[in-house]
Amino acid sequence: MSAVLWPVTARIVTALNAANGTGEHETAMHLMKVVEEAGEASAAYIGMTGQNPRKRTTHSRADVADELCDVIIAASVALHSFTARPPAVLDAKLHAAARRLNAIARPDTTVRRPTTIESE
Repeated sequence: MSAVLWPVTARIVTALNAANGTGEHETAMHLMKVVEEAGEASAAYIGMTGQNPRKRTTHSRADVADELCDVIIAASVALHSFTARPPAVLDAKLHAAARRLNAIARPDTTVRRPTTIESE
């Protein structure tokens, strides 16, 4: 992770909380912002691939990457609303995903034989 992600995200959260408060509505808004940004990333991808024949190609890979960064930032801000330790929570989740990936990459190849109880 970028070394500046969490300090900058914390500053953004502080500024948003000062401007908009910290109630349930604001928490919902942070979550909805993630969805909005994901939609913009999807729209940029559609524009990059030219899937809208009327508009043709309107975006580049860099545009999609830029929108994905906005998704990451919005998600980082939203995560602050659900835990007091966003870096630790993300770190744990990231490591869990890596462990699952490793398990898929190296499946257990041993053949399990049924025990007497299981075969009855």
